Amino acid sequence: MSKQTELVGLARTTKLDEVNDAYDAGALSNRNMIINGAMNVAQRSTSVTGIGATTGYFTCDRWRLGCGNTAGRLTASQTADGPNGISANCLKLDCTTADTSIAASELLIIQHLLEGQNVQRIGKGVAGAKQITVSFYVKANAAFTFVCQLSDVDNSRNISKLFNVTTDWVRQELTFAADVDDGSSPFDDNNATSLELNIWLHAGANYTGGTLATSWANAVSNQYAAGIDSFYSSTNNNFFITGVQMEVGPVATEFEHTSYSDELHKCQRFYYCFEKADSGGHNGFLAVSYNPNSAYLPMQFPVEMRATPTFRMGGLWATRLGNNNAFTASANTHNSSKIGGVFYTPVSSVPGSSAFWVEPSSGDTSNTAYLNFDAEL
Repeated sequence: MSKQTELVGLARTTKLDEVNDAYDAGALSNRNMIINGAMNVAQRSTSVTGIGATTGYFTCDRWRLGCGNTAGRLTASQTADGPNGISANCLKLDCTTADTSIAASELLIIQHLLEGQNVQRIGKGVAGAKQITVSFYVKANAAFTFVCQLSDVDNSRNISKLFNVTTDWVRQELTFAADVDDGSSPFDDNNATSLELNIWLHAGANYTGGTLATSWANAVSNQYAAGIDSFYSSTNNNFFITGVQMEVGPVATEFEHTSYSDELHKCQRFYYCFEKADSGGHNGFLAVSYNPNSAYLPMQFPVEMRATPTFRMGGLWATRLGNNNAFTASANTHNSSKIGGVFYTPVSSVPGSSAFWVEPSSGDTSNTAYLNFDAEL
């Protein structure tokens, strides 16, 4: 081997090592472990009222509201009021019913749940564990102090940091120490929840009665959110958040912008929704009957879902087989998988063993026809 060839090979190897190191440090694309951090995707709805009694996913995809035992109520909406250059959209919460008598078990959390197989880069629980930096843009109607918490679900460990909110958009940049505790195991490498990002906005003494756990520690609930204000203190209160990023390392890099289609596909791994768009546009799908009162609906998902989904169908639909029969849909899963399946629904007055078109009925003036497939964490 000539000296020149040897030097070229060494240069290539060195460059590859630099690229690998940069990738490990999260410096290249896909460094953001958060899905839909710009709040651009909202398959379920852009606004939901009366939230507060039940935990669930309501508006912006992948963002769950953890609610518990509070008289407070709120409206959640995807709102076009994001900070310039970051995102046009944000998740907005409006307090509609105040709760000033805070019981011990009350809570309100904005949550993002991450699969174990998607957080392996953190190296949790080993000597080479990495720091985690979380950044996000927030504002509110007044000054508040809230808590950002990371929760290691696999090992029942957590760490929290306070942050301050003002009436202007401000980027919060919070770096959490690496967890190299000998008693902490690595994240499970599977499709279940391993890590939670929790933004605490309201909590009772069960979660605030202790000292805030600002270092990784075994989970003690009264250390989760000590020192926070209450979002439910007044019906004047609102809270806005967008541009959420989680990355390895001690530095908050610029928010990573991705295309809408890329984010939509990531979200559809967890939730896929087929809704009425235009009853006159024949927005529907092919069905196959096996007797005059029942039909199978073959369906392939746009991406492989995280797990076999729960299937729901509702609203007013119509068969297009010369009779235009409207029917109120109800369905259950039959032979479903992560990539698709064949689903069953009752219909009426269709020939057995025939193929026909099914679409939202023209009588569905309230646009309630839907199919959805839920594989959320």
